[in-house]
Amino acid sequence: MANKLVSLDDLFEKELKDLYSAETQLVKALPLMAQKAQDKRLREGIEKHLTETEDQVARLERIGQDLDVSLSGHTCKAMQGLIAEGQETMTEDASPEVMDAALIAAQQRIEHYEISGYGTAANFAERLGHTEAAKLLQETLRQEQHADTMLNDLAKSYINEKAI
Repeated sequence: MANKLVSLDDLFEKELKDLYSAETQLVKALPLMAQKAQDKRLREGIEKHLTETEDQVARLERIGQDLDVSLSGHTCKAMQGLIAEGQETMTEDASPEVMDAALIAAQQRIEHYEISGYGTAANFAERLGHTEAAKLLQETLRQEQHADTMLNDLAKSYINEKAI
């Protein structure tokens, strides 16, 4: 049964749980994506983001502890779907160059979802006066934006061209 959302605090807690579920799912999925990447810079970028994602999980756990919010018990269905699509992509019969372009596309969908979630949660935290949580969420938001920019730069600078 869904919890009743009667305040911004309730909605903020729901957002934190969703982000926590999304990130813990991603920690399991990113190694497979990195393994499938043929381009060295793409593989290294995904591996670096895996380390950041593990740090992001720890940050969310810290926020949960600080605010006395249990983050477990929720499944982010959106991330489940995004990961499932990425896994489906990885089973395609594609040339290495096209697979790298496809991996970037799948990863960017994930980054865009996370950017939206962290931007929202950071704003809620600010509004609610949770200064430390807002700072931590902003830090993660910057990492997600940086990961998206890195993927975009790789795609535009040469990976998409190689896929042609």
